[in-house]
Amino acid sequence: MTRKLTVAEVRAMKAKGEKITMLTAYDASSARMLEQAGIDMLLVGDSLGMVILGYDSTVPVTMDEMLHHAKAVRRGAPASLVVGDLPFMSYQVSIPEAIHNGGRFMKEAGCDAVKLEGGFEVCDTVRAMTAAGIPVVGHIGLTPQTAGLLGGYKVQGKDLESARRLLASAQALEKAGAFAVVLECVPAALAEAITQAIAIPTIGIGAGPGCDGQVLVTHDLLGMFDKFTPSFVKQYAHLAQQVKEAVGEYRREVKDGSYPDAAHSFPMQVSIAEVLREG
Repeated sequence: MTRKLTVAEVRAMKAKGEKITMLTAYDASSARMLEQAGIDMLLVGDSLGMVILGYDSTVPVTMDEMLHHAKAVRRGAPASLVVGDLPFMSYQVSIPEAIHNGGRFMKEAGCDAVKLEGGFEVCDTVRAMTAAGIPVVGHIGLTPQTAGLLGGYKVQGKDLESARRLLASAQALEKAGAFAVVLECVPAALAEAITQAIAIPTIGIGAGPGCDGQVLVTHDLLGMFDKFTPSFVKQYAHLAQQVKEAVGEYRREVKDGSYPDAAHSFPMQVSIAEVLREG
């Protein structure tokens, strides 16, 4: 990728029927690889709290932690469209605080847009942020920051009332100015219906093939996070096991003295005898 994809171009991809690819990135080296692979959008997700920082959920993640990682992603992927994930309680307290924190992602970390969770309840915030010049991606369905209120990490929108609420939320987010919306853990038929009902792109995660694009946590896709794997994730590699095997082999070779060998050591240009000779 040599030229940064713009927000307007992301919206246009829906009209052209071109699928959108999005993956999470948390550091410069992985962001560089994703950019080189041609991924359209990089999400600095608050999922970093679990896969990078070792928290039990995304709730403890702070703005400072998010900015730290977002800056690294921008340095690693200067030509990518980078979206910063607003963490829990960084946008719920007040609209001015939401604008301030969204602005920090853009000013301090160089992000191109932000993402926040919620439907109707965040539409006024989305409207104010977009009016302030901050592009916003919505996020409905399973919202991890408030999963406890939803009965845990469960599929959302399975009954008539909740399905209609998700459809209406997507339409409200579009009207409020969001340029895309993530649909997480939503039945495939409902996600497809929402996709057809709104003009902005839908990006699915556990929402079937009918969305305009897809996003996954990169560590899940690569098999690097082995505490659990969501059922909707296809693992394209199993790197956790490969890393353990490689590190185990390194440990064995250091212990038995076979590493480093001559091939991995530097020769001298003079003899040790000359070095040790006095005078």
